[in-house]
Amino acid sequence: MEATVIGAGLAGSEAALQLAKRGIKVKLYEMRPEVSTGAHKTGDCAEFVCSNSLGAADTTNASGLLKKEMELLGGELIKIALENSVPAGNALAIDREGFSKKVTEKILENPNITLIKEEIKKLPPMPAIIASGPLTSANLAEDIKKFTNSEHLYFFDAIAPIIEAESINFDIAFRLNRYDKGEAAYINCPMNKEQYEKFYEILTTAPRIELKEFEKNAKFFESCLPVEVLASRGKDTLRFGPMKPVGLVDPRTEEENYAVVQLRQDNAAKTLYNIVGFQTNLKWGSQKELIHSIPGLENASIVRYGVMHRNTFINSPKILNPTLQTRTRQDLFFAGQLTGTEGYTESIASGLLAGINMARFLKGEELLTLPKTTILGALTHYITNPEHDKFQPINSNWGILDKIELPKKERKNKKLKAELLAKRSVEYLSQISV
Repeated sequence: MEATVIGAGLAGSEAALQLAKRGIKVKLYEMRPEVSTGAHKTGDCAEFVCSNSLGAADTTNASGLLKKEMELLGGELIKIALENSVPAGNALAIDREGFSKKVTEKILENPNITLIKEEIKKLPPMPAIIASGPLTSANLAEDIKKFTNSEHLYFFDAIAPIIEAESINFDIAFRLNRYDKGEAAYINCPMNKEQYEKFYEILTTAPRIELKEFEKNAKFFESCLPVEVLASRGKDTLRFGPMKPVGLVDPRTEEENYAVVQLRQDNAAKTLYNIVGFQTNLKWGSQKELIHSIPGLENASIVRYGVMHRNTFINSPKILNPTLQTRTRQDLFFAGQLTGTEGYTESIASGLLAGINMARFLKGEELLTLPKTTILGALTHYITNPEHDKFQPINSNWGILDKIELPKKERKNKKLKAELLAKRSVEYLSQISV
């Protein structure tokens, strides 16, 4: 039995590994580095682009529960992520280079997987999982559009800058997690009111990289807005968003600052840090001026500037079943951000489900449809709900799950509710065989 997987990103790599361990021979196609996406930097499998964070790790958070579900379902990339984790407080962040190299190594060593560096321009006629990602090449995107008989939707994703740790001024910056929880994983650059207003002035007047004509009706995904778009919503928006000072009292002054810029570890060597929440489309000269206006980053060495790129996704509610199988062609599945699942964790999880179900399809077994009492089940049901009129990408959240009844006096107890939702999901997945 054989299957083709298009795209060796997070979803495609996971799907290929799931197929391979079930005895399916896999041809895994990846166009990088021969054909560039404009956002990726290497030709390695499962490269992280925008951030190195997979989000919350605790199961009382929807993203954390999804990670637990992936472990219970036998996910391969979640294991590698945990092995390549770096300190990030309550989040799971990874050494992006180490993670990608380990995934690539595991794929190359697998006797059931053949990695082929080649651009696929049309949907394969044989059993296939399309996990070509939000930066699918124009040729393949056009063929997908013909197959789906509908226009692609799209939104814009922005990437945050990365700086060298040794260029940070620790006479000003300080290490601390919010509310001083756990070992300090974040670097914090404090601002007083005057410094914040100067920063805000630079940000809101700085020139941006001009969008191409087809990009001008941009749709931004709310959880990954460029910092300049957030700032345009009001002078204090950033102070209640990525620059909120709450829970970050400088231990040297014992004062809460007017605003705080946080930096998160980006590699295991602790030499690189990305600026949290600073996805941007500003011109590079303006980015440099803006970053150097942040106290503690006056002489920051910028390794990578922020960029913005268009992300493409299909109209999944009209095309897919909750199994991620297409409705009009049984041997064709889609996975990853191309389906409208937003986020690294969600992308891997969809590749996991697509891989399991393709293997089941090839073996003549019943496909796995997860219930809406699980995060992954709720996510796949949401993106494939035919009642959606204006479909937009979504990430894991409690709102998409089937409700759970609490005693009246406990209905506002969010922590208890999250614990019960997590328990329900874990109990279900612990009992099924995949």
